[in-house]
Amino acid sequence: MMDWTDRHCRYFMRLLAPHVRLYTEMVTAAALLHGDAAKLLQFDVTEHPVALQIGGSEPAMMRHAAKLGAERGYDEININIGCPSDRVQSGQFGACLMADAKLVAACVSEMQAAVDVPVTIKTRIGIDDHDSYPFLKDFISVQVDAGCTIFVVHARKAILQGLSPKENRTVPPLNYDRVYRLKQEFPDLTIVLNGGVTTAAECEAHLQHVDGVMIGRQAYHEPYLLAEIERDLLADDGWQPPTRVAVVEQMLPYIEQQMTAGAQLKHITRHILGLFAGQPGARNWRRHLSENSHRHGAGPEVVRQALERLPLTS
Repeated sequence: MMDWTDRHCRYFMRLLAPHVRLYTEMVTAAALLHGDAAKLLQFDVTEHPVALQIGGSEPAMMRHAAKLGAERGYDEININIGCPSDRVQSGQFGACLMADAKLVAACVSEMQAAVDVPVTIKTRIGIDDHDSYPFLKDFISVQVDAGCTIFVVHARKAILQGLSPKENRTVPPLNYDRVYRLKQEFPDLTIVLNGGVTTAAECEAHLQHVDGVMIGRQAYHEPYLLAEIERDLLADDGWQPPTRVAVVEQMLPYIEQQMTAGAQLKHITRHILGLFAGQPGARNWRRHLSENSHRHGAGPEVVRQALERLPLTS
């Protein structure tokens, strides 16, 4: 979710679901060490609980990055061992690290020594020809010995050569049973399933076998799904999600505040394009925001005008 789940996106998603755990886009440990860490780690207090996802493979650098994240107030530090992109592989992190379980474990040990919040791992079920339950079990076992107890498992293997990141999200077949088996054989671990989940009902079905479900792109393209999950699976009895229009109205003060601080409207509105997906007027909503948010001088009035293009029943 690099370049997707930034702080504006997470603020918006929190309005839809008070209790889901939000994850940042992957931030590299090198960027935190050598770049503008304060800017990269910025988030709003309303985002809690929120996890910082870090990419890297050098234990000392990962320790430093984890410490920065914990000091900033993140509730969890997550190591990305699932991304298959060429750019990530060239930096020797992401899914390719499944081939070096001991190096990942060294990172876990260093990071846990530096922070009091959980250090967790997001991984695939395998890579390339290493596509078996024993391989996954061995990888997890090494990390457990290093002290990790929480794993987010994308139920597809990663093919590191020959497939694009997009194809790696669809071409390798899903294998939910392998993730279920992991939970059965490691009952004391927290196992969160990721990959191919598109509805609250599917979440509920998976939760009969695992401890949690992570949803990425589906929640981005159809964000109101998060409100439905909150209502059906997380909220107290009787809680009803805000209407889509109410969520936009809650976003307007945030947009004004962020623009005053120097943000550009287009960097915020790109995250709310899918809010009315499947609803009457959704196309008009998307079109108005897409065509006008980038214009010089564009401000919150563009969002208000987009609302006016929706039926009164939205």
